[in-house]
Amino acid sequence: MKRIGILTSGGDAPGMNAAIRAVVRKAIYHGIEVYGIYNGYNGLINGKIEKLEVGSVGDIIHRGGTMLHSARCEEFKTREGQQKGIEQLKKHQIEALVVIGGDGSYQGAKALTMQGFPCVGVPGTIDNDIPGTDFTIGFDTALNTVLDAIDKIRDTASSHERTFIIEVMGRDAGDIALWSGLAGGAETILIPEENYDMNEIADRLRSGNDRGKKHSIIIVAEGVKSGNEFAKELKEATNYDTRVSVLGHIQRGGSPTASDRVLASRLGAKAVELLIEGKGGRAVGIQNNQLVDYDIVEILGTPHKVNIDMYQLSKELSI
Repeated sequence: MKRIGILTSGGDAPGMNAAIRAVVRKAIYHGIEVYGIYNGYNGLINGKIEKLEVGSVGDIIHRGGTMLHSARCEEFKTREGQQKGIEQLKKHQIEALVVIGGDGSYQGAKALTMQGFPCVGVPGTIDNDIPGTDFTIGFDTALNTVLDAIDKIRDTASSHERTFIIEVMGRDAGDIALWSGLAGGAETILIPEENYDMNEIADRLRSGNDRGKKHSIIIVAEGVKSGNEFAKELKEATNYDTRVSVLGHIQRGGSPTASDRVLASRLGAKAVELLIEGKGGRAVGIQNNQLVDYDIVEILGTPHKVNIDMYQLSKELSI
């Protein structure tokens, strides 16, 4: 293995830069050249490829986002688009590819793998929805961003004696809502993986009011419904006065936490080690604080599962 490529794709996540840095410097340490592919699979198709040196990734470990930038690419979902990408890789004599991103990014790596081009996936998404790993790069940072917002909103909710509904990211996975809601002491958490009972929620709010509680925090993952839609539904059921805060893309930004920087560094280096060993078609992850790797084709057929025990605990603690 003399030359590898690296790209980031899909939604950006804090810690992607730390992963890029780890891949580049680990590879160069072992005498391997690294080529950065800009703008994801779109950049791959269009040949936006440049050689990266040790200094190219200096002073980026603390920066959010991705220095390689990211973009959606519908063309790469086609066989023709994938062939264009492979032609560009061959043109630059790139022998293997490290892909940092979420499910869509992994699908691209899977497609290349099935056409005989070795790829290794590194899980980078704030949603924490990649199977085979306990945590994804960016999740911890996003979680702490949401938690900080919850703490601030609770001050206002308490001052004005109101119920606040906070909409967080999580179209198909409720990890951000669940973890931030449990850590932030939310009275109600709504996640895509579980149906909710409005009567139960209304009873919980009334019970709190009966014992003198004057404010509440409700966390709604966007995959359930919008915060404003839920506010209307809650108003009809309880006639409670609510306010809605949509955190939006603020959850993706910011300097990565120490946890995300370390995780990204470990996973990025592990990806290079696999390629040195001649192992392609793999994805890396962390389980019980141990680095693991698994077949990228097989893992994409495994659904992500939310921690239902944590979800039940959040209900028990919000009485």
